[in-house]
Amino acid sequence: MNASIKTTVVGSYPLPTWLAATPSTPNLRDAILVVLKTQELAGIDVIADGELSRFDVNHPETNGMIEYFIRPLDGISARLSRAEVAEFRAKQGMSFRAQPAGIVHSAIGEGTLNLPGAWQFVKPFTKRPLKFTLTSPYMLAKTLLDRHYKTLPDLTLALAEVLRSQVAEIDAPVIQVDEANLTGHPEDADWAHESLNRVLGAVRGEKAVHLCFGNYGGQSIQKGFWRNLLPFMNRLNVDHLILEFARRGYIELEAFKDLRPEIALGIGVIDIKDNEVESPTQVAQRIESAAKILGGERIQWVHPDCGFWMLPRSVADRKMRALVQGRDEFLGR
Repeated sequence: MNASIKTTVVGSYPLPTWLAATPSTPNLRDAILVVLKTQELAGIDVIADGELSRFDVNHPETNGMIEYFIRPLDGISARLSRAEVAEFRAKQGMSFRAQPAGIVHSAIGEGTLNLPGAWQFVKPFTKRPLKFTLTSPYMLAKTLLDRHYKTLPDLTLALAEVLRSQVAEIDAPVIQVDEANLTGHPEDADWAHESLNRVLGAVRGEKAVHLCFGNYGGQSIQKGFWRNLLPFMNRLNVDHLILEFARRGYIELEAFKDLRPEIALGIGVIDIKDNEVESPTQVAQRIESAAKILGGERIQWVHPDCGFWMLPRSVADRKMRALVQGRDEFLGR
């Protein structure tokens, strides 16, 4: 049995309604404090700012997983013609987006993107271990129309270089790269690891990668199987993985016997696409079932499948408490 299974969240948290109603920098600070304290009270071991550091007070309805990273960059325009929108909509696998995040018209530079500044804003608000999350360069590239680099690998590596230079200045205990598109496109897995490794190579602390099958409107966007991505995972320069399982079930865990043993495995035990709150016993049973397949020492993290941003706050808060209580119940067995 592993006595050191840690709990964490994937990153996002439901936007407090009072922040959306009255967006301001002081209210944003207060909201982040609330999100961090809520996780502390739930007993989460490694917490996150709810990705509220990406919140734009001028555009409070905007989700920050893509546009936050893309819009500040040099070489990318957000002015879109009707023909460009139609071209993007014809791209395979992008039907969940109404339009591209931007048009790449020249060499990409960091522009006004300031991830170290976002980290420094949040860092003083807690004494708990705090992770910093960012979107994978592969996923960012898939949301763009490219008029400059001509190939997806070249565009992805250009984005990776920008993210790498910024991550190098962040001293977070854990930095997590989030990838929710490659799961449905394993044909790109032979080269996509290179861009993630460029970013991960600059990380000072623990290196994490979160992989899931998407969560837009509470729906899975991608279809596929974990076994198809095992070669990709084994090529990652990563300390631990944070993977979606609760929604999909645990039948694919057998495939992870082929995961490099030095990569710590994180198992999703909280379904964020369902408003029903798991009981601690359900969570403990899910951990126990995974431990029977892979061995207790193999599982070092438990967490929600994805971020909480689509759920009501009351549901997200109870799911976090169930996560910690279920982990404790499993360890006490």
